[in-house]
Amino acid sequence: MNKEIMNNKTQLQGGCLCGKNRYRTTTMPFAAEYCHCRMCQISAGAVTVCWMDFKQEQVKWETHKPKEFESSEYVRRGFCDTCGSSLTFRDTRHPDYFTLSIATLDNPNLVQPTYHIYTESQVDWLTIDDKCKRYPKGQTK
Repeated sequence: MNKEIMNNKTQLQGGCLCGKNRYRTTTMPFAAEYCHCRMCQISAGAVTVCWMDFKQEQVKWETHKPKEFESSEYVRRGFCDTCGSSLTFRDTRHPDYFTLSIATLDNPNLVQPTYHIYTESQVDWLTIDDKCKRYPKGQTK
């Protein structure tokens, strides 16, 4: 794991491709994961999406907040309405939590996923050779 993730005082910064939506965090994420679900694949146009999870108050928008799309009953996906960058994931059943795309960080090397979710949807030709825990659906305790 990246040593920086251990330092909870590290602030992260990032944003969309055009720079309209910029954010910073007040701490490192409490979790980071690879998501292989079909909804993430389609919404991001990628075979997997790497997310990092925060408490709502740990994420500050420096410029515009992203627009949100209701992709399912409980899920809101944030994107830039100018350049289309996929930025956020939010489950309305967990209003205290907020998820950002690791790829939108100014330095995505600062956060490394530690588990995989929805591996039942992982494409057959993708091989990720790591020691991370894998969950066929969402994470279970």
